Amino acid sequence: MSQDVTDYLAKTKPWQQDLCATLRQTVLDTVPGVEEVIQYGKPHFNLAGQNTAALHVAAAKVSFMVFGAGAVAPVPGVLRSMGNGDRKVVDLAEGDTVDTDFIAGLLRRTTGLD
Repeated sequence: MSQDVTDYLAKTKPWQQDLCATLRQTVLDTVPGVEEVIQYGKPHFNLAGQNTAALHVAAAKVSFMVFGAGAVAPVPGVLRSMGNGDRKVVDLAEGDTVDTDFIAGLLRRTTGLD
């Protein structure tokens, strides 16, 4: 685990820390060899030099973004497209729980582990 990412997450609200900790551990458990870095001011997870996923913490939500998801269909109310659709995002608010099975499956699809 990257100390820079740990420090970033420590500055967030307790409910955001909980969501981010679950998301972070899910990425680390699902994607062998993934590296954590701070890029563009937020935590990113890289595999073989390529962005795999990122966390973004805003005032009222935590967003978890996966890259290379062009072939993954959006799921209304769960998974939305960004930009040209190659990036997909799960938004979580206070009181939400992380569906770790969904996130792990998404990561396996977008990293070619599935």
